[in-house]
Amino acid sequence: MLPNTGKLAGCTLFITGASRGIGKAIALKAAKDGANVVIAAKTAQPHPKLPGTIYTAAEEIEAAGGKAFPCIVDVRDEQQVSNAVEQAVKKFGGIDILVNNASAINLTGTLETPMKKVDLMLGINLRGTYLTSKLCIPYLQKSKNPHILNLSPPLNMNPVWFKNHTAYTIAKYGMSMSVLGMAEEFRGEIGVNALWPKTAIQTAAMEMLGGSGIGSQCRKPEIVADAAYSILTRPKTFTGNFVIDEDMLKKEGIKNFDIYAVSPGHPLLPDFFLDDEPESLAQKMEEHGAAPIFKSGKAQKEAVVSGPVAETFKIIKAVLNPEVVKATQGVYKFDLSGEHSGTWYIDLKNDSGSAGSGEPPVKADVVMTLDSADFVKMFTGKLKPTMAFMSGKLKIKGDMSLAMKMEKMMAQLKPKL
Repeated sequence: MLPNTGKLAGCTLFITGASRGIGKAIALKAAKDGANVVIAAKTAQPHPKLPGTIYTAAEEIEAAGGKAFPCIVDVRDEQQVSNAVEQAVKKFGGIDILVNNASAINLTGTLETPMKKVDLMLGINLRGTYLTSKLCIPYLQKSKNPHILNLSPPLNMNPVWFKNHTAYTIAKYGMSMSVLGMAEEFRGEIGVNALWPKTAIQTAAMEMLGGSGIGSQCRKPEIVADAAYSILTRPKTFTGNFVIDEDMLKKEGIKNFDIYAVSPGHPLLPDFFLDDEPESLAQKMEEHGAAPIFKSGKAQKEAVVSGPVAETFKIIKAVLNPEVVKATQGVYKFDLSGEHSGTWYIDLKNDSGSAGSGEPPVKADVVMTLDSADFVKMFTGKLKPTMAFMSGKLKIKGDMSLAMKMEKMMAQLKPKL
């Protein structure tokens, strides 16, 4: 772990989304120096699915040695942000550092993303970051060593990072473009940088995307907090940089990164927007995101009636019942590529349900495209659908909520496969 230096003692940090996850980890790291932390987040009452509130975070910050000021803030609301900034300045005398951490994520394609979700991501990620920066800058300009740090990725124009979730990428890149512009606009006055993790980080959001078992493939939020600390304790002349957490900490002399791993020694999931590794997530998405190559004629027929996919569907048919149909209410189509390529379906909407090869009897609510080997792995519990989706092995079109329901059916199948 990166040792504290005391350089942030007495500094005031305004951190959005600091009630949990990476935002709270950065707050706690600064608190160990004796910093003042403004917790600008929405969660005032305990959330049924997410840990922590602005008040529990404040208790932890105070216990770590800092001073905390919890503020109920929706970063989309100009008045709420303005009030929080004014109250923070009144309480602590100014603002030295702004950390734009609050973010919303929805990994769906253009036709599958409701405008409500688009507005949410643009409102929190892009507008919220711009708004909070705009309102804090007049006070940052009065600080001796002011910084703005956005938790956003390098601006990678590889189309693979757009094609599966264009709205999310636009919203996230909006945060990065703010760094690019403001770093030049306020060069010499404020250090403006972006920070992004090299691997997936264990947070509540990540667990919602990938399930509770995803933790072993993640690092802890503390690695991002240490990298943030390294940036924020540098002179304001350090500006306009798109920093990767691991790279920054290597420069600080950190050599053992197992200390940050949830499960040391376990393979780590690379984060989005980074494709400089030979086996990067970007290349995996390209490899598995292509349209399936179908066999034709007799070969296709033979592939349908035999093989591991056909055997899996025999078991799927055996567990179909009215209860499963009533609980699911969805029709699924599977376009499989690879050794056992073909089209299959599971109807969990009509009568007592049905499953088999070919096109579904009615229009599918969800279309899943993946390799036949990965299909079998999913239905035998060896590959989580959400993980397959995040790594690019599984491409989904249609109703995402119905796609998630498929996992429940897979759990029922696991003992029988």
